[in-house]
Amino acid sequence: MTYQPGLHIIAELSVTNTALLQQFHEAKGCIDNIISRHSLSNLGEVYHNFSPAGYTAVICLSESHISLHSWPEHGRLHMDVYLSNFLKNNDAITRAIFDELVYFFDADIINQQSINR
Repeated sequence: MTYQPGLHIIAELSVTNTALLQQFHEAKGCIDNIISRHSLSNLGEVYHNFSPAGYTAVICLSESHISLHSWPEHGRLHMDVYLSNFLKNNDAITRAIFDELVYFFDADIINQQSINR
């Protein structure tokens, strides 16, 4: 099998609705739905709420990972989505996940890097 790099999207987002950045529960529901709809394999996850607010989330997928880190006091969300192309080309799914999360947070993209790895 030929090695095919996957798409890795790293971004900083501006989020006006900072309620979505306070605690992870709503974001977890969104991510669980995304993983299910795209038939991805969740191998494990860590979600952690910080005090007084903000959270971090890392979801390990057999295809690679999704991670979020929120900064409600600044209205910012850092996001990282990467799916490898080991068994099939997942670039379109990586872009879809990124777009779905931007939509969920009703966010503006401050900075985005797309890396073929």
